[in-house]
Amino acid sequence: MGRYRGPRLRIIRRLGALPGLTRKTITPSSSQKQKTESPYSIRLQEKQKLRFNYGLTERQLLGYVRKAKRVKGSTGEILLQLLEMRLDNIIYRMGIAPTIPAARQFINHGHICVNNTRVNIPSYQCKPKDVISLRHKKVSQEWLAQSAAKLELVVPPHLTFNKESFVGTVNSVVPKDWLSLQIDQLLVVEYYSRRAT
Repeated sequence: MGRYRGPRLRIIRRLGALPGLTRKTITPSSSQKQKTESPYSIRLQEKQKLRFNYGLTERQLLGYVRKAKRVKGSTGEILLQLLEMRLDNIIYRMGIAPTIPAARQFINHGHICVNNTRVNIPSYQCKPKDVISLRHKKVSQEWLAQSAAKLELVVPPHLTFNKESFVGTVNSVVPKDWLSLQIDQLLVVEYYSRRAT
């Protein structure tokens, strides 16, 4: 099974707010019943939040967990840093696209250059001092001007984006105190503890 292409509000009702998946919000209804959840279902929900927000398949997320375990430090924080440094997420954080799936499509269609080289792989891992620009100046800039007028995203401190020249720079790795998704990453690591060895 590939990426989720169904109704996004269904996922938000079940898991809570996911800013990378959609910009829509729901109003909480009073008829929802509170049910007791097992420790497994709590870990599963945290994993699903991470997976749906960043638009990953199960295999991709497992690969990121394995990579994070090999790096020295807190596995949960390193996992989130790896996911935040993906090109599709960087494009979303700069305000070029309204959501991560929209950023993925923008990259797949060949509109993005990293260090003056066209990149059409959304999972490309950006590094500090990478320069991100648009490939097709006229078409891309017109589309970007329209979408940027609708968006009011705050560019994180580890990124800079010039709205006049449409060029962005990755200044550093994501700071640990600036991770936008409210998630308990330790529960995700616990969920994969047996499989990610």
